[in-house]
Amino acid sequence: MSDQKSGKINRLLAELSDTRLISSRWLRVHGYSNSLVARYVGSGWLVSPSRGVYMRQGGRLQWSGVVRSLQTGEGVPLHVGGRFALILQGHEHFLRLGDPGTITLYGPKRPPGWVSKLPLQERFAFLGKGPFDLPIVPFTAEVFESELSGHGLTRHSAGPGTDALVCSTPERAMLELCDGVSDAARVYEADALMQAMTTLRPRRVGLLLRHCRSIKAKRLFLALADRHRHAWLTHVPLEGVDLGRGKRALVHGGRLHPTYQITLPGDLDEHLA
Repeated sequence: MSDQKSGKINRLLAELSDTRLISSRWLRVHGYSNSLVARYVGSGWLVSPSRGVYMRQGGRLQWSGVVRSLQTGEGVPLHVGGRFALILQGHEHFLRLGDPGTITLYGPKRPPGWVSKLPLQERFAFLGKGPFDLPIVPFTAEVFESELSGHGLTRHSAGPGTDALVCSTPERAMLELCDGVSDAARVYEADALMQAMTTLRPRRVGLLLRHCRSIKAKRLFLALADRHRHAWLTHVPLEGVDLGRGKRALVHGGRLHPTYQITLPGDLDEHLA
């Protein structure tokens, strides 16, 4: 192998961590032709866990590596949000028994097709832009934590020795979760999670409520927080928060919350027990 070609494969291997994946698109942009990539695969430098994506020989295929690769390598502004963001940040007891997990991703465009074809126990669910009108933040290393925080996002490690991923803070994740509630079973889950949300930050909650387009998500979030009498709720600035007008029937035959005018299942306490 010539020095030029040797240098090229060495640069590529230096780019790849044990869990990093690179797409055919990334390789083309960075000057690696299809024939050269095929040669690397044939020589045992690279392996392809799914068509259109590669990783180094001996690398470990993990869901967190997939997300990290999308966010930093592919430049796709997808963040881990909703239910799985809450699980990632310490609420593992809400992971269903025997369920390896569904990684809930939010962003302006769908992940590449190869993501859903990877041989992983976990599966990915793309839930769109979510309920917020906040501008998109590029997930580059140059983006400060303070800028992410202003959008209800944070960097969080999925485990020891793993790179940090951009995911929703608990405040944003709960509103994303409430936006996806469509039946009583989902209300029970949201209520159980809200019970544990004792340390949410009032100013961040207020900011996200002002930028949330979903009336249902805002009313459900506030009604559940009020139901659990969280101390932070009295400090949330609600000026400029649009809660809509009229009553909202989230579940049939439920009880109407007197302040936030949304129906909740009447047996919430029984399900918490």
